[in-house]
Amino acid sequence: MVSLVVGILLTSSPVWGQSGGSKVESRLEIYDLTTGQRQVVYRDQGRFEAPNWSRDGAYLIFNRRGLLYRIPAEGGEPVEIPTGFARANNNDHGISPDGRWLAISHHDPDLPPGANSTIYILPIEGGTPRKVTSKAPSYWHGWSPDGRTLAYTGQRNGEFDIYTILVEGGEETRLTSAPGLDDGPDYSPDGKYIYFNSVRTGTMQIWRMRSDGSEQLQLTTDGYNDWFPHPSPDGRWLVFLSYVDPIDPSTHPPDKNVMLRRMDLETGGITELFRFTGGQGTINVPSWSPDGKRFAFVSYHIEQD
Repeated sequence: MVSLVVGILLTSSPVWGQSGGSKVESRLEIYDLTTGQRQVVYRDQGRFEAPNWSRDGAYLIFNRRGLLYRIPAEGGEPVEIPTGFARANNNDHGISPDGRWLAISHHDPDLPPGANSTIYILPIEGGTPRKVTSKAPSYWHGWSPDGRTLAYTGQRNGEFDIYTILVEGGEETRLTSAPGLDDGPDYSPDGKYIYFNSVRTGTMQIWRMRSDGSEQLQLTTDGYNDWFPHPSPDGRWLVFLSYVDPIDPSTHPPDKNVMLRRMDLETGGITELFRFTGGQGTINVPSWSPDGKRFAFVSYHIEQD
């Protein structure tokens, strides 16, 4: 889910950071689980966010200033993806299982600010978006492996819960009802489960439920605030973001001391991969390589003036 901070950055996306006198450099990185090495494939002054990895492994997609860009996975220059009227997209976007479609979360100017994120789909090469959700705000996060259903976070009557809807649109189905924020739904590769993060216990933790919303199970129980779980293509691993320092558990602020961690989904064991400056925009959406050996993320380098 996009934060209010990023909602502001959609229109301004300044080079200067959240506080006066700080300069932000965004770095698109790839982490190799086999070697344990990080590789920077693109960097730029200012803020970009939330990489997806194409189904053929050839390129990455990220968000910058409300627009989406494609860049070769080995690095190069980004090329804008034409999204028609949708030019105020937040960082909740992703690719269909067959690689043909792109889901976006666009801030509809006809709706009240802060409550106007609406989900659309369009061809992966670009085109005119088609609206999927009629209720707002809705923030895309997952696509079922059979390609039929989208999972997302929506705020209804003051509560953020997880919903699903058919790609064709229609009535949405509410999957969670616990008080507090539920966010970041992503499907398991077999489509049986949805992984998500929830603040219902007082800190943000990783959970799992059946794709119909049943059997909701807490997976992490530590003192960190954990966000945005993404299962690997083979279903063996779960990568997620953890805030090292205390934060408001219902928020995922940028430019914090964070780490990416990996859970073994068979044993439940958790391994810290590395620490860096990040948070909002780092790994909000699915970013695994198709072969499951690597994943993409964004880190941030903050320079004080």
